[in-house]
Amino acid sequence: MIVPMKKVGIIVESKDAQRLVERLRSLGVVHVEHEKTPAGKDIDSCQRDMDLLDEALAVLQEDIFIDETKASVSPKKEKDWKQDVLHVVDLGKRYQHLKEFSRNLAVNIGEWQPWGDFDPQTLKILRDKGIHVRLYQVPAADLKKFPEDIVVEVLRTHQGSALCAVVSREPVVVPFKEVLPPKMGLAAMKKRQEEDRRVMEDLVREGRAVQCHRECFLRQKKLLERNMEFSRAVAGMGQEGGLTYLTGYAPFDQIEMLSGAAKKEGWGLFVEDPSAEDRVPTLLRNPRWISLIQPVLKLLEITPGYKELDISPTFLIFFSLFFGILIGDAGYGLVYFLLTFWAYRKFGRKMKNRAPFFLMYLLSSCAIVWGALSGVFFGQAWLASLGVKALVPQLNDARFIQAFCFCVGAVHLSIAHLWRFAVLLPSPVAMAELGWLSIIWAAFFLAKTLLLGDPFPSPGKYLIIAGIALVVLFVNFQKNIFKAVGSGLGTLALSLVNNFTDVVSYIRLFAVGLATIAIADAFNLMAAGAASAGILGMAGAVLIVVAGHALNIVLGPMSVLVHGVRLNVLEFSGHAAVAWSGTPYQPLTEKE
Repeated sequence: MIVPMKKVGIIVESKDAQRLVERLRSLGVVHVEHEKTPAGKDIDSCQRDMDLLDEALAVLQEDIFIDETKASVSPKKEKDWKQDVLHVVDLGKRYQHLKEFSRNLAVNIGEWQPWGDFDPQTLKILRDKGIHVRLYQVPAADLKKFPEDIVVEVLRTHQGSALCAVVSREPVVVPFKEVLPPKMGLAAMKKRQEEDRRVMEDLVREGRAVQCHRECFLRQKKLLERNMEFSRAVAGMGQEGGLTYLTGYAPFDQIEMLSGAAKKEGWGLFVEDPSAEDRVPTLLRNPRWISLIQPVLKLLEITPGYKELDISPTFLIFFSLFFGILIGDAGYGLVYFLLTFWAYRKFGRKMKNRAPFFLMYLLSSCAIVWGALSGVFFGQAWLASLGVKALVPQLNDARFIQAFCFCVGAVHLSIAHLWRFAVLLPSPVAMAELGWLSIIWAAFFLAKTLLLGDPFPSPGKYLIIAGIALVVLFVNFQKNIFKAVGSGLGTLALSLVNNFTDVVSYIRLFAVGLATIAIADAFNLMAAGAASAGILGMAGAVLIVVAGHALNIVLGPMSVLVHGVRLNVLEFSGHAAVAWSGTPYQPLTEKE
């Protein structure tokens, strides 16, 4: 659920502003709303240091500077962190500069290799003495186009072109574009390339040696973020005469604690309900089983608005169902389960938030259950050839599963409109949600008729009539019936087709799930064919099976993120009027 918030304001003497922020940070309940844009030397200094740290950490994260085989070395004292940061940043810049220069040098060497080695300074010396030597690359057949009164020396023929040196006492005009000589000769370029290679190797060794500073840099970054938050809170406070005031939001059940602190510290405190214009932060607080979906919301960086619905329960339930259908294989589900178990044993016990692991346990179990019901275990065809039957054979019937997907879509979207209906009561506008509900189920029957060939049921037309009437009359309900109807007709025209397409879009569950099984069966068939070719064939068969199913296992979660998330975040959320426009609740807190 979305926790109700109270808007709070705290007034203190200007000299106590920093003390106020320190105390609020220890309480950890007030999400600060700045009265003015925070600015100041402290903020600018923190931002510069954070940017510098980010640059240094980016250098240390480059693959070339990471050596997994070496044990970590104890870093210097943290008081030297800034000097170390500058050193790492400079190291990274030097390496990138040499890398870019070496890349250009390699291109130049490749271009001038056919010309052979010569010193470009010699050409300058000859020109100063009145002998002009210019270089040209021309088609061999066009050599006769050079004027007869000049000396043309063909140095080499390369890929049908003549590499020429034209010698004359005075600058002459020739019908070809001159090739400008390089700044250094071929031998000098190769020598410089080798020198740069050695320097880059030294920089790589040095970069790996300074990896020991990474943890120190991360700690300093967290400290700077804490200082930045403090400085922004102080700089963003409002002022009136000798008084300073801070406004923000706090959960309704923390107001008593905040009031106690205000009495103890001598603050002026006022508490009120947020207005419609306030940008209230969103705090989600759900039972542990519903909170399993939080890692997905955090990954997507979406938060419902304060006045919107918290769809976490339905998101979790239907996302789990979608995962099972889209993966559709008990073998793959078992692999995900075992990988999650391994990751939990290795990393999970050290983490405070273990919800991602428990979520994967749930999703993997859904894939295992769906695969068991449909008789799919690392592909379906080979099980069928052994006489293994599905527990629910209808799940292998394309017609049945398509109708099932349409039904899932209708139920999913119906929940959205029923939820909205309950929220909008007792307003007459709530009746429009029942109209949309009728239209959703009419769209379900229409989808079955158009795509599956089922006859359209006679009650369907009454659903359409009732749905249109309710939407037109109540979606923009007002006392003037003519204005209400006109506005309702406009809304209906824009949304009627969308309701049908939203129901039909759930067929993606069938299509993607079928593709997953088809790919698994294809690899199994290829492996079976290869296995008949002797020992090498058996080895190839094993490789095909492992590589093919590994590819499917990697692509499976990606399809869930694309399709399973979309059906919740777009289709369902659109019908539930959830725009994900919220700002996460982030109170001032003590951060270690």
